Amino acid sequence: MAFSTTLTVNGVRRTIQLDDPRVTLLDLLRERLELTGTKKGCDRGQCGACTVIVDGNAVLSCVTPLLLLEGRQVTTLEGLGSIEAPAPIQRAFMEEQAAQCGYCIAGMMMRAQALLQRNSKPSDAEIRAELAPHLCRCGTHMRILRAVRRAAQLMDTAELSPAHQGSVR
Repeated sequence: MAFSTTLTVNGVRRTIQLDDPRVTLLDLLRERLELTGTKKGCDRGQCGACTVIVDGNAVLSCVTPLLLLEGRQVTTLEGLGSIEAPAPIQRAFMEEQAAQCGYCIAGMMMRAQALLQRNSKPSDAEIRAELAPHLCRCGTHMRILRAVRRAAQLMDTAELSPAHQGSVR
């Protein structure tokens, strides 16, 4: 049975036609839209590598059916910034060298971004609790924590700069 859904991905409104209603957001992003920053880890919602932001909330895209996303706003890693102009969260993770293998980092950045959009000055305990669902075996946990704190500072500084005064949240 064919179906169609309309959603906005990284600011672009898209109407998607699919034959299988079981298609997940992860499969749409990676296979159809070629947004490969979102990683396929466990494909069971247990590792966090596939985390994206839907309407401001961190969501595991591997267990989110497209049927539930009609009219929703989806942001992937590619929607945050670019190599030329990284978003504060991306810049902070690079500056703190928070990635080793890098597989889990995209999902962690997305969950941290959702946290910072809700709470611009989270405590270390809040950051740790937010990132707890993510599996990382590289051992860069202290660098990741520093990166999220740095991103909060960068976002605060960007909001206070004259170039961004019109866009303060």
